[in-house]
Amino acid sequence: MIEWSEIDTVLLDMDGTLLDLHFDSHFWLEHLPRRYVELHQLDEATQDTLRARIIGEQGTLNWYSLAYWSRELGVDIVALKREVQHLIGLRGDALDFLTWLKQAHPRVILATNADRASLALKLPLTGLENYLDAIISSEDVGAAKEEQAFWSALQALEPFDPARTLFIDDNPHVLASARTFGIRYLMGIKQPDSQRPEKALEEFVALDRFAQLLPPA
Repeated sequence: MIEWSEIDTVLLDMDGTLLDLHFDSHFWLEHLPRRYVELHQLDEATQDTLRARIIGEQGTLNWYSLAYWSRELGVDIVALKREVQHLIGLRGDALDFLTWLKQAHPRVILATNADRASLALKLPLTGLENYLDAIISSEDVGAAKEEQAFWSALQALEPFDPARTLFIDDNPHVLASARTFGIRYLMGIKQPDSQRPEKALEEFVALDRFAQLLPPA
């Protein structure tokens, strides 16, 4: 599927691409609403209101900011995440793919909407840093990956040739944004959350396993 001699840079999403999205789905849609109601001694119906509020911020920097939600909800989001951090884990053969990339020597950059607080929680638990040449968060550049400003800022920080770059992400809106910027090789993820059904990505090739990208042994 990929002619690796044409790839100099590999940009990788984190949540739903390298890591199983189940942790985030469970935290934001189940654990946080439940604990918010408990901590503030609110009616159970408040959980649905909070879920709608969270989803309403989707695609914005606020959606990805733990500081924003801690301030808005009056809870310690990082502490609440640590309550279920055992759910943080790599997807399928992500580690095998990262190991192969390290040996193949393209420049590998984590391009994530996760903020630095999320990274501080997840990186030590997963060991991702050992396989990456750089980590760029939307928080660093002040724009989410859904915006063209993210890609311009990323290119300024970590110069790359869009025509010789592979980008893998589970979010079709982010992939569309990367396509608009001119990134040539784009791949989606069929099942970002191991506990939920596969997603249909009509405009992009979706990977089941990273092994599909590797050259024959």
